[in-house]
Amino acid sequence: MSFPNFNAEGDLPIGVYRASLQEVVQHFGTSTPKRLQVTRRLERIYNIAFTTGKIAHFIIFGSFVTDKPDPNDVDIFIIMENDFEANTLVGEARILFDHLRCQAYFGASVFWVRRMAALGGEQSAIEDWQIKRDGNKRGIVEVTS
Repeated sequence: MSFPNFNAEGDLPIGVYRASLQEVVQHFGTSTPKRLQVTRRLERIYNIAFTTGKIAHFIIFGSFVTDKPDPNDVDIFIIMENDFEANTLVGEARILFDHLRCQAYFGASVFWVRRMAALGGEQSAIEDWQIKRDGNKRGIVEVTS
């Protein structure tokens, strides 16, 4: 995957870019010590989520997928299969699917829904994460397996 250049605001151009975790790490994760640290969190979170066997979509948004040299954390939106049950998980997997505990434990913001709860459908729910706090849009990344 060849990501496009960042725009004048330091964001990816509007769109949902699909790439493997390895491609995401190579492009966004190695330019500064802080990025390396946040990348380790991302990899850990992805691996834990992947072990559930229930990921439908794994989306990265926010400062990690910008040109910001020192992102504070990684922001993730996950759409899970309809039969996913977070309350049956144990250990770090259970923490991952509890937003506030996840922030404190992993240093990441993880939001998730089941496929059936994706407002407007899965693609619309994914595209909504392109909207920044100021109302403008940016590019986001979907990790493919």
